[in-house]
Amino acid sequence: MRCLWLTWVDPVPEHDGQKIYSGRLIGALAATGAEVHVLCAANGDPSRRDGERETRGDGRVVWHRVAHDQPPAWASVASPLPHIAHRSAVPAMRRRLARALDDGPWDGIVFDGLNSGWALGQVRRAQQRRPQPRPGRPARLVYISHNHETSMRRGIAARADGGALRRALLHQDALKVGLLERRVVRAADLVTAITPEDAMRFERQEGAPLVRVLPPGYHGRRLPERHITRDLPRRAIIVGSFEWIAKQMNLQEFLAEADPLFAAAGAEIEVVGAGDPGFFRRIGAGLSATRLVGRVESVAPHLDEARIAVVAERLGGGFKLKVLDYVFNGLPVAALDGSVAGTPLSPPDSMLSFANHRPLAEGVLAALDDLDLLNRLQASAYRACSGRFDWSDRGRELAASIAAS
Repeated sequence: MRCLWLTWVDPVPEHDGQKIYSGRLIGALAATGAEVHVLCAANGDPSRRDGERETRGDGRVVWHRVAHDQPPAWASVASPLPHIAHRSAVPAMRRRLARALDDGPWDGIVFDGLNSGWALGQVRRAQQRRPQPRPGRPARLVYISHNHETSMRRGIAARADGGALRRALLHQDALKVGLLERRVVRAADLVTAITPEDAMRFERQEGAPLVRVLPPGYHGRRLPERHITRDLPRRAIIVGSFEWIAKQMNLQEFLAEADPLFAAAGAEIEVVGAGDPGFFRRIGAGLSATRLVGRVESVAPHLDEARIAVVAERLGGGFKLKVLDYVFNGLPVAALDGSVAGTPLSPPDSMLSFANHRPLAEGVLAALDDLDLLNRLQASAYRACSGRFDWSDRGRELAASIAAS
């Protein structure tokens, strides 16, 4: 199987869930024996070169890294494309895509996230010029979704602050997201969704093709046994990437409720992960019980020193890969209702769940000193997730779905 894989940026280094999902799924598909050619923007990391070939299992990945300057965010305002797709729709990417399409035939052309939606028209025109790259079977178009972008972007626009102009621009961008997502889904032969909830949203769309649920795998450390004791700090941890507006809104809303409660109780919150320095400075000035750690080489030492993990994400959709980091590192999870979609965790047996940020903060504080509860939750969560998140399984599922679509 030969696949042309269109994605936003080289997924190495894996600093956020989108890059982890893309990079690991590319490798898992290649490992089934496929040859996967990845067209992406170069990210400045020198560890991988344009044209580099990597052996993965029985197949290989060929990296086509395009160096280009990303247009400023405001430039997408006048474009029919939303910002997430417009930033890749530059002449250098279009030229490289034209070369790649001529290098067929391809069994599948993969649009990895709506970031790659800019390429749909160019791909369809190439198919019309050469409609049968293989006798009797044109290249299958596959949309690998990371979220149901339409509903997610509407939610962000509805909850955003920062003035009337900013809200108007976010609403305009959300409208363009919806238009592009519908076009990509209608054109695709196969759509994958990262959660069952997102799959149902796609299936309700008129003209939707076959939709497969393709949750992530897990490749990190696993601690089958971990005992939470009073020797650990009375600390809750939040891990993530806080460079995107939705993640920033989630964090800021939770800390506004939780930080004063934790300070009064003599407990701690630790936030680990990359984020915009200006955002961290702005929210950090008013925090007492919270430490904003920023990006780290390894999150494991921070997980080891916490009693409980928090998923306080009202916005953002999709599958929260950090939930698997928590579970397989022996941390019990407390979350907002609906924010661990795609996992087998369910309250009250394997997690704690709350309707809003205030009760979530209060519930985490109440659980910090209930060691029996914490240990029961983390052990139950590990059992529930064990054996269900393997990247090689995802590669085989994707390969079979492309072949059958």
